[in-house]
Amino acid sequence: MATSNSTPIYTNLTDVTPYAYLAKDPAYALESIPGVRLDVLPYVLNIPDFLGSARFDAEGNVVEEQRTAHQWRRVKYSYMDCRRQAKKRGITIRGTVKIWDTMLGACGLLWAKQQGEAVFREYHDRTFERFWKRELDIEDIAAVAEVLADAGADTAGFAAYAAAEGPDEVNRISLAAEEAGVFGTPTFVIDGELFWGSEHLPDIREILATATLSVPLTRSHRQR
Repeated sequence: MATSNSTPIYTNLTDVTPYAYLAKDPAYALESIPGVRLDVLPYVLNIPDFLGSARFDAEGNVVEEQRTAHQWRRVKYSYMDCRRQAKKRGITIRGTVKIWDTMLGACGLLWAKQQGEAVFREYHDRTFERFWKRELDIEDIAAVAEVLADAGADTAGFAAYAAAEGPDEVNRISLAAEEAGVFGTPTFVIDGELFWGSEHLPDIREILATATLSVPLTRSHRQR
């Protein structure tokens, strides 16, 4: 998001975590506040660092794991919590069968942003929905390119971008986010102040609404 005095308000919604998926639409709704625009940036989580890793077969049996009992309890609770909220909104969240490398998805997001807000929104929505229905292999360049095409993007040159320039840009943005204190998604940054988790959205809405009352705001757009 950005205000008329160019103070950026960023949100990291893009790593395909269930909590980021649930935060996506309520975050978009912040743009109903005059002068507010989401500036969605990629942040690729290293999930094994804090939740360990595991891989399942087609029947849901664990075939490989590097996860403590505490980490298993956290993972199981997280999915239970997310599904509880998703059910209220008719959203499907199926547990993943492994820890995915989401770099290609993040590159796709930056590519989509270059082609306008409509393409970006379509890509963002389709990526989350397909991934959590287990309908998207986010490590497959062809699959990600297909989502881009379905979102209305011109995919000519995307494969080359995703092989070099794209990952470099994602890493640069992720590093800058970490230097600002970001460690997970969804994270919202307003004038340097971090808010982690969608439970802060009511407070964020109040902060932004108050700002629009006290400072004249205009819509601005900054592409990456």
